[in-house]
Amino acid sequence: MIITVTMNPAIDKTIMVDKFYAGGLNRIENPLTDAGGKGINVSKTIHALGGKTLATGFLGKNGSEKILACLQEENIASDFVMVDGITRTNMKIMEKDGTLTEINEQGMWIPQEKIEELVEKLTGYANEDSLFVFAGSIPKGVDTSIYGRLTAAVREKGAKVFVDADGELLKEAIKACPDMLKPNHVELAEYFGKDIHIEEAELVELARKLIENKAELVAVSRGSKGALFVTKSQVIRCCAIDVEVHSTVGAGDAMVAALVYARQQDFTLEETVRLAMAASAGAVTTAGTKSPDRETIEALKKQVRLEIGVYS
Repeated sequence: MIITVTMNPAIDKTIMVDKFYAGGLNRIENPLTDAGGKGINVSKTIHALGGKTLATGFLGKNGSEKILACLQEENIASDFVMVDGITRTNMKIMEKDGTLTEINEQGMWIPQEKIEELVEKLTGYANEDSLFVFAGSIPKGVDTSIYGRLTAAVREKGAKVFVDADGELLKEAIKACPDMLKPNHVELAEYFGKDIHIEEAELVELARKLIENKAELVAVSRGSKGALFVTKSQVIRCCAIDVEVHSTVGAGDAMVAALVYARQQDFTLEETVRLAMAASAGAVTTAGTKSPDRETIEALKKQVRLEIGVYS
């Protein structure tokens, strides 16, 4: 079972404008509203690929109906911890030239007893057949050690863990040795205290250090430069696929979804990388935080070009 954990879900509202004028009048086009948050986005893409997940985390009682309805519409199972408060709303302003402006609410306060309720829920789902995805930001009241704590707790029961986070959340998670990680190039460089403009070769070496820390796969997303996929014995370099960009929101989440789905399906590394690159590219062709459909992903897989290196 794949379990996606979204600590700080949101109702995502995406609007289109010709050009955004700060301090001026902006007339919007085609407003879209959807359930959002990194873990939820991962669940949506896994569902589009034909897989199944359980979406969990925290939901504010006020505003939860929209998110639960969206998940139910896509036949995504859920088991959230309900908290007194308001589920946040995030605004995504997309300009015709591809420029994205995000205005995100911080989220509600989570009391300690609700944190413990989630920990108990997740450890109850943990076993050798489960794979957890811990992704995204955390709301107020939750300590930055939470991903590390949860990673250690579920791995102790035999579960696999994928972490997509940054800053202190990433640092604390790495201490607990997650099985898979997807930092972007900036997050990876900052974790090791390096300049964010380091060369590709050094990014590979930094990723290999995380492999030495027991990770089986480190995927380093690089935006328009593509991505690096590093294991103990291989590194695969991929250029970004040239597609028409409608929204970059969720591209990284789609990559995570593909990596997790491929892991559960026992794909080879090359098959996994092709799926991950195609899903990520497909995500930017959709409006708002909608997931790419399987047909689009399969078509884009044919455009993926791999450069494979092998370590002795």
